[in-house]
Amino acid sequence: MSIILDKVNYIYSQGTAYESHALRDVNLQIGDGEFIGVIGHTGSGKSTLIQHLNGLLKATSGGIYYNGRDIYEEDYNRKELRSKVGLVFQYPEHQLFESTIFEDVCFGPKNLGLSKKEAELRAFAALRSIGLPEEYWYQSPFELSGGQKRRVAIAGVLAMKPEVLILDEPTAGLDPKGRDEILQQAAAMHQESNMTVLLVSHSMEDVAEYVGRIIVMNQGSVMMDGAPKEVFGHYQELEEVGLAAPQVAYLMHELKQHGLPIDTGATTLEEAQASILQVFSGRGRNQQQGTKQEML
Repeated sequence: MSIILDKVNYIYSQGTAYESHALRDVNLQIGDGEFIGVIGHTGSGKSTLIQHLNGLLKATSGGIYYNGRDIYEEDYNRKELRSKVGLVFQYPEHQLFESTIFEDVCFGPKNLGLSKKEAELRAFAALRSIGLPEEYWYQSPFELSGGQKRRVAIAGVLAMKPEVLILDEPTAGLDPKGRDEILQQAAAMHQESNMTVLLVSHSMEDVAEYVGRIIVMNQGSVMMDGAPKEVFGHYQELEEVGLAAPQVAYLMHELKQHGLPIDTGATTLEEAQASILQVFSGRGRNQQQGTKQEML
């Protein structure tokens, strides 16, 4: 499975006084089973980009291919594409509209033409997978907390059994516990089913912790595309476009400037801890060796 974008451009309000070039010659390939972070300042093109991946927006020019097929072919089933490439919007209220949570999660499978029984079985499985207690299932989704609403929105997408899951700012406005639960759930789905996950986020710490690849958007173009260590190593360039590296990366560079032989490529607390412990354990061994030599 793969998604390929070939010189994709998108212009809002083309031909009017409000014309805005949102995507500029975007070339990307998204492979099977990747966990990708998409970052960029407000207005960089992140949201526009992800809405092209399942055909919600149609490129002004260029091509998009899913599993080798052009999604803009006349006979291409874009309804089926949206069941394979599931998008969870930043504001879950945009995806919740039924009177109960269970009915809401059933909506997607029913819309695919599945029987009532099959849709309900998928809803049961999806709601269990997100860890929402059963006593909530028959309540109104609008009575839930922000984190719970996001879980239900994710369940509604999972019930369609997507191959790609796109999460647009899934932790915005959540407390630390809610943020961790959502991200750990996304990581678990990626690991257990080899699902391709795209995480759009303003939190560099979240991106560094979970993803294996980062796409940096700036002014509608792909500015960087690589592993977290590689991308965050260019923190000064990121700062120039209104972004930053995780805080731990700045700490590691500062320790390096003070003479510690530290790994400045560390981008998570675990990596930083391992690097610092290695430095000081090495110093301890050297001191012990030096003491033994003095005694001899």
